[in-house]
Amino acid sequence: MQPVGLLLAAGLGSRYDPSGRSLKLLQPVTTGPHAGLRIVQAAARALAAAGLQCFAVVRPLDDPHQTELHALLRGEGCELVVCEQAAAGMGSSIARGVGATEGADGWVVTLGDMPMIAPATIIGIIEALHSGHAAVAPTWQGRRGHPVGFSATCRQELMHLQGDRGARDVLAAHPPHLIEVDDPGILTDIDHS
Repeated sequence: MQPVGLLLAAGLGSRYDPSGRSLKLLQPVTTGPHAGLRIVQAAARALAAAGLQCFAVVRPLDDPHQTELHALLRGEGCELVVCEQAAAGMGSSIARGVGATEGADGWVVTLGDMPMIAPATIIGIIEALHSGHAAVAPTWQGRRGHPVGFSATCRQELMHLQGDRGARDVLAAHPPHLIEVDDPGILTDIDHS
């Protein structure tokens, strides 16, 4: 079986625009091969190019930017998973996404605001999961980045995440197998690029 892509797209991007007038994920990529695409669109396409079904975790439609975001992600072929507790943090989004995809053989968790990740990196993570690792993360020039892969053995722990620590506790219990990649996109933080 194949893992699924879990695209975390429920954040507000308050570091990017503290006023909240614009949603970071809907801004255009300005450089590189994805120039002109929306940030979240490029992130979703990397999962699809790696052969993964994409489940995008989003906020409810009561946020003014969500109608456009939901439509854009559906247009990219993503299944939407609405997280009512998105304001509680990334851990809650991961738990909601994993819970909505219980039949999955694993998850490649990617951040919606990281549009520069190469599909080859995601494929490497999938291959490492298939070889039996519980958790997998890429490194570039000695620095660990995103996305992170989890096998089905981590399901219960992922489903119980909450708050804004993301999956740190799961990664502490299951130190990730590291794969070296030629992909600086695993570190590209759109807030500072």
